[in-house]
Amino acid sequence: MIESRELTVRYPGSDRPALSEVTLQAARGQLTALVGPNGSGKSTFVRALLGRAPVTGGSLRLDDRSLVEYGDRERARRLAVVLQREEPVFPMTVRDYVALGRHPWRGAWGPVTAADTTAVEAALHDADVAALATRRTDTLSGGEWQRVRIARALAQEAPALVLDEPTTFLDIAHEMDCFELLASLARHGRAVLVVSHQLNLVARFADRVGLLSSGTLAAFGEPGAVMRGEILEQVYRWPLVVSRDPAVGAPTLVPLRRHR
Repeated sequence: MIESRELTVRYPGSDRPALSEVTLQAARGQLTALVGPNGSGKSTFVRALLGRAPVTGGSLRLDDRSLVEYGDRERARRLAVVLQREEPVFPMTVRDYVALGRHPWRGAWGPVTAADTTAVEAALHDADVAALATRRTDTLSGGEWQRVRIARALAQEAPALVLDEPTTFLDIAHEMDCFELLASLARHGRAVLVVSHQLNLVARFADRVGLLSSGTLAAFGEPGAVMRGEILEQVYRWPLVVSRDPAVGAPTLVPLRRHR
């Protein structure tokens, strides 16, 4: 389980915390979503998990151990992260890039094992990029590159998976396919935490939703409890209507036009 306990992050020189006393859990066997407006602290939460943001209060825990107790290799074996922006220094084939996800298990110079090969091939298949395996990374479209990065995280075979805006650049079919994959990974026992602006997809797939507003947790719970008009309008500062999707029964967000 990924857990924050009263997590506070303040960047040097800032007059206020980027995150203030945020407490939430992303349990194994569940898909947990972190949502909120631009600048609400979503990416800061991910950077804190990576040790790239200054935690000034509270703690982050993984499977009931503080993250600071894990060495880099052990953390990488237990937590895989897909960031918003990431480019390899040098172009390489897709298969070689996905194989980087095996680094925590074999080191920089360790031999490639049968387990490594199996994990890479499974990740290529699950992320729907097997047909791209021999392509160079610098020839990929934005959507293809996004799916390849997800494949690299899957090859890591970590029990906890964090993704920051994984559906960026993806078309409708691949957006749905991405969330179907994440939901399946959660059902099979992983702790999956996804940061997303796609509120309607979150409402359909997430088991729990954390709503951030100006660095604080405005709400946390099941989608139906969090995605309510009076809550979302206050956080996003935009008129909207929340109804029910007649096909699946999930909350559906409809932003309204402002009459000028």
